[in-house]
Amino acid sequence: MKIEIFKGVFKLNNVVNMNGKKAGKYITLILVGIVVLFLIVSFISAMSTVPSGFVGVKTQFGAVTGSAVQPGLALKIPYIQDIQKVDCRIQKFAADANAASKDMQVVTSKIAVNFAIDSSKATTLFKEIGVNYAEVIISPAVQEVVKSITAQYTAEELIGKRGEVSSKMTKLLSDKISSRGVLVYDFNVINFEFTAEFNKAIEQKQIAQQQKLKAEQDLGRIKIEAQQKVVQAQAEADSLKLQKQEITPELLELRKIEAQISAINKWDGKLPAYSGGALPFIDIEKATTATNP
Repeated sequence: MKIEIFKGVFKLNNVVNMNGKKAGKYITLILVGIVVLFLIVSFISAMSTVPSGFVGVKTQFGAVTGSAVQPGLALKIPYIQDIQKVDCRIQKFAADANAASKDMQVVTSKIAVNFAIDSSKATTLFKEIGVNYAEVIISPAVQEVVKSITAQYTAEELIGKRGEVSSKMTKLLSDKISSRGVLVYDFNVINFEFTAEFNKAIEQKQIAQQQKLKAEQDLGRIKIEAQQKVVQAQAEADSLKLQKQEITPELLELRKIEAQISAINKWDGKLPAYSGGALPFIDIEKATTATNP
């Protein structure tokens, strides 16, 4: 009985030892797999790609370190360093701005600014401002520029000289923010909006100008027509005077001869019949004169 119990205990110990060895192998395999996976993830995390048109800003535990990373493949320390991508392509910033003109008219402007981040200053900009540079730098500068330039022009000048206004705003905004790493390419004033009273006054002024122009055109037309009549009357008078001056004795004699020839051409060649048998004497000059008085 004791021998059988001993054999049973021995077999149980063998089974436990065998299972323990298998479990150890499994644990070892799992640990090796975790290490390999960690190494693969770490290798992948050590590489980063900066797209074209961007620059990379390397941070270590959130703090900016080193210079800007140029586009392409970049290396970093896994889990410690990170690379933030800053867009250096031309971007658009749109905003509404309120200001007062030189003649104290309230002007609401719709502004669109084309800008880009200076790649050589991207690291400093990211370090000092962060990713919200548009709200921190561009927006307040745009409002200040619009107020400053708008105050130099009357409301009507703002409409008529929009190109000049935009050019001045572009230069002033560039002077304000280019040192911070923001390059200004265009400052476009999309629209100027005024109060209803001002718009009505402008409309009435345009109507008055159109009426004045029409009156001037009508007056000019009347003057031209009067001048034409004077010229025509003068021409007729000159023509009549010329005709009177051209009636000479020679001309009268020529007309007389032409009349005689015309009378002869009209004669049919037949002599008039008389009962006396003798041909009467015909005075051709008197006949032609009688025919053509």
